[in-house]
Amino acid sequence: MKKLSLYFLAGALLFFSGCGKFVDGFETSPNSPENATPALLLTYTQVAVYNAYTGQLARMASVLTQQSAGAESQFQEIAEYNILSGDNVNEWESLYSACMNNAQTLMSEAGNENPHYRGMARILKAMSLGLATDYWGDVPNSEALQGLQGETAFSPAFDSQESILNDIQATLDSAIIDLSTSADANVLIPSSDDLSFGGDVNAWIVTAHILKARYYNRLSKRDASGSATSALASIDAATAAGLGTTADMNAVFGTAVNELNQWYAFQQDRAGYMQMGDFFISMLDTKNDPRLSYYADTSATGTYVGTPLGSTDNTTSPINTSTGIAATGSSLPLVTYAEAKFIEAEAALRAGDNTRAATAYNDAVITHITQSTGTAPDATYVTNHASETDATITLERIMEQKYIAMFTQPEVWSDWRRTNFPTLTADPRATIDIPRRLLTPQSELDYNSNAPTAYTVQANLVIPVWWDE
Repeated sequence: MKKLSLYFLAGALLFFSGCGKFVDGFETSPNSPENATPALLLTYTQVAVYNAYTGQLARMASVLTQQSAGAESQFQEIAEYNILSGDNVNEWESLYSACMNNAQTLMSEAGNENPHYRGMARILKAMSLGLATDYWGDVPNSEALQGLQGETAFSPAFDSQESILNDIQATLDSAIIDLSTSADANVLIPSSDDLSFGGDVNAWIVTAHILKARYYNRLSKRDASGSATSALASIDAATAAGLGTTADMNAVFGTAVNELNQWYAFQQDRAGYMQMGDFFISMLDTKNDPRLSYYADTSATGTYVGTPLGSTDNTTSPINTSTGIAATGSSLPLVTYAEAKFIEAEAALRAGDNTRAATAYNDAVITHITQSTGTAPDATYVTNHASETDATITLERIMEQKYIAMFTQPEVWSDWRRTNFPTLTADPRATIDIPRRLLTPQSELDYNSNAPTAYTVQANLVIPVWWDE
């Protein structure tokens, strides 16, 4: 694994992109290029996307869907749905500055001479834009990332979520075209600067097709039949490109203090703020699921137990930071084979192909357990939870197992909002139902005259985003 320092990269990017000369009129420094290289930009943008997908937004999704419990301080506020416009300004600004802006810069710097770099940048931009619209609904897009043009660009319009999803699909299509060019059509070739795949463009192509399926599947409420057809076509394209033979896209981490798995780092800094949720632990325990010990550590009493809904008990099981998913150097999933198979199962069921749905579902469950624990599930578990047929497969069963598999990922909140599975009950302390969006960030309300003012108070948290209507 390539080790990296987020703080060094962030500082280096600002230094390299902002300083062409130390002092005007003096000799140019050979160590201070006017533009960041594609290699540096790719690494930095990947790290930023890792942070966006595995940081605060992911932890919030886990609490809102009751995989985790907010037991103290701001996470108790999240558990009680006391989420304000100022609470996620950092995440919003990071998505636009560290993720999308640098992805856009990489696209420009790579240009036609380096389509592989440009294709990777397009995928990272699409992922970042997708995360923003999933959480906030309508967001800046067509007029975003133009701040260098001056004050006329300081108040970008908020595009409709429908148009944003269309743009994500177009961006991914362009990425696939870029990545499909031959190596000799590129002046520069990504290698170790590509933290996820080490320059394997085929793995990026598979990832793009899975992402296309993910965002087609977002439309399951809006266009049940059409979204199923498009999602399945994207899964078929991923399969043709090598799905199952290429690596998953994971966020990779090291063991140095500035390279740590974000869930591990959070637990070290703010132990007791988040515990495993009783709903999730009980689900795993009831199924005798082998992922229980991979996800959770034992409680103060040496047992696996979660914090009940409405409780602030922080003596329960925390996330597994010793040998499991939140260990120091453990990678975290972003776009995976298992997710592709769960999407295939759901879309096939919606399209009326129950046989394909059952086959994909069984594959997803077995594969995820095997990858997570290092061991295939035993025969009893397979019989009870991974042996569906065309007569027994249901949406609830698909989404319940996907809910288990997507722990630590923002997708779990999007899936719950689309399907209402698993069935969740709102926190008894809350005055509103489970949130279905975030509020307009305070920084936009303060400085962007086009920021929507319809989502500014706690009650607005239950207003669905467009694809959830």
